Amino acid sequence: MLKAPDHIEGLSLLGNQQTVYEDQYKPEVLETFENRHQENDYFVKFNCPEFTSLCPITGQPDFAAIYIAYVPDVRMVESKSLKLYLFSFRNHGGFHEDCVNTIMKDLIKLMDPKYIEVWGKFTPRGGISIDPYCNYGKEGTRWHEVAWQRLQQHDLYPESIDNR
Repeated sequence: MLKAPDHIEGLSLLGNQQTVYEDQYKPEVLETFENRHQENDYFVKFNCPEFTSLCPITGQPDFAAIYIAYVPDVRMVESKSLKLYLFSFRNHGGFHEDCVNTIMKDLIKLMDPKYIEVWGKFTPRGGISIDPYCNYGKEGTRWHEVAWQRLQQHDLYPESIDNR
C-alpha cells in the first residue's frame, strides 16, 4: 500500500470506504490541504452538474449546475469533501441566491482564498430559471480589484437558453 504524501495528512474522507452522505446542510464536512504551489497564482475549477436543494417555501426540488473557481492561497479544498458538502444541500431549504452565496462564504471561511467565484445555473421552474453569481477577492491584494472587474463584466455574453 502506498504511503499518503505528507501534504495531505489529516484528510479523513479521501480514500475512506465508509463515507456517509449527509442530506442536511453540513459545512463541517469540508476539509483542506496545503497548497504546494503558493508562489503561483492559478485557478482551480469545480463543476457540479447535479446540485440539488429544496425551495424553502414549497419544498419542491431545485436542480442546478454549480460552478466554483478559485485562486488558492495557503489552503485548498479537498474535492471529495467538497462533493459531500454540495450533496448536503439535498434537503436544505434555500433560495438559489442563498445557496450560491452560502457556498462561497463557507469556502472563504475554510480556505481564505485569494479569489473565488460561484455561479449557479438552475433549471427552470415555473417557466423561469435563476442563475446567481457571486465572487470575492481578498482585500489588500490585486484579486480584490479583479473581483470587482469580473462582477461588472459578468455574463456580458450570456448563452442562449436551451431550456436546459
